[in-house]
Amino acid sequence: MSHLPRVVVGLSGGVDSAVTAHLLKQQGYEVIGIFMKNWEDDDDSEYCSSNIDFVDAAAVADVLGIEIEHVNFAADYKDRVFSEFVREYQAGRTPNPDILCNAEIKFKSFLDHAMRLGAEKIATGHYARVRLNEATGRHELLKGLDPSKDQSYFLHRLNQAQLSKTLFPVGELHKTEVRRIAEEIGLPNAKKKDSTGICFIGERPFREFLNRYISKEPGPIKDPSGRTIGKHVGLSFYTLGQRQGLGIGGIKAKGAQKGAGEHTPWFVARKDIPNNTLWVVQGHDHPWLLSPQLQATDVSWCAGQAPAPGAYAAKTRYRQTDAPCHLQALSLPDGSTGFELSFSEPQWAVTPGQSAVLYDGEVCLGGGVIHSASACPPKTD
Repeated sequence: MSHLPRVVVGLSGGVDSAVTAHLLKQQGYEVIGIFMKNWEDDDDSEYCSSNIDFVDAAAVADVLGIEIEHVNFAADYKDRVFSEFVREYQAGRTPNPDILCNAEIKFKSFLDHAMRLGAEKIATGHYARVRLNEATGRHELLKGLDPSKDQSYFLHRLNQAQLSKTLFPVGELHKTEVRRIAEEIGLPNAKKKDSTGICFIGERPFREFLNRYISKEPGPIKDPSGRTIGKHVGLSFYTLGQRQGLGIGGIKAKGAQKGAGEHTPWFVARKDIPNNTLWVVQGHDHPWLLSPQLQATDVSWCAGQAPAPGAYAAKTRYRQTDAPCHLQALSLPDGSTGFELSFSEPQWAVTPGQSAVLYDGEVCLGGGVIHSASACPPKTD
């Protein structure tokens, strides 16, 4: 009897991972499902959907005729993802925990667990693809074929060892096709809404969640002329480009004519940590919100080494179109290495703590955490 390769699929309770498991079974793999529990601080709260998701994942496993195991990675998650998330927020940056979760939990803790179960590969419902480049012998991370769903941005920290063991079956499909397959085979979650929000926060109000973990230190909100126009609740609770929740609506820019300026929205443009000051500007395209250059550290390249300096494209946030840029290496005073990107068109609200991810066509090369971005410095009268 021939040995079927065993693949362990991360079943989240969503439709993408359910169809992933179905497709692999169709291809002849022996499929085992694993439901990852990564957060357990408030399971009983109205916002925690983990229990509902597990019921959905178990129902999918039942329909597909595969085993499912419930695995708790909450301790790993708290230690390796959440503590970093809080540390970054306290430092005034805006981290992306989903990127860290992929690198540390889904493709590390989960991968290790799957290998202990005798799996040859793991699979998830991410919209991305992996290809072996015959010429270099390296595995490449590619964008998913559905441009509106591509998730390579969140996976850019995966290395060769992780990519060589990973399958992304739905990366070859469009979301409409995934939903169609789910309905066709009678999956109970075929019409389930896509989850939004950060894994452990769910749909709860973000500021209310952060309140529990981060100390508040109120301070002034200033406009470009140095005028104090409000009070912030603590710099950690704001992100660059933010326009909602500033509590300064209706204040005119200094020097604005009567009747003008009241309705132009305010945006967060700077967080001055040493002086605990939040700087805001009026208008989406204010120069302070535009950066022609950025510097990134904590870099991670899919190929295991940095690409050659030159012309590429980059995303400084998810759901952004690729922006043409020029890459060059960067050596930092503390001896670490990073990279600098110079853009043909200035980028909007480039945010320290978020990731700058580099592309060469459809190939995701990797990226780094944005350390700083150049734009006009705040000036006061």
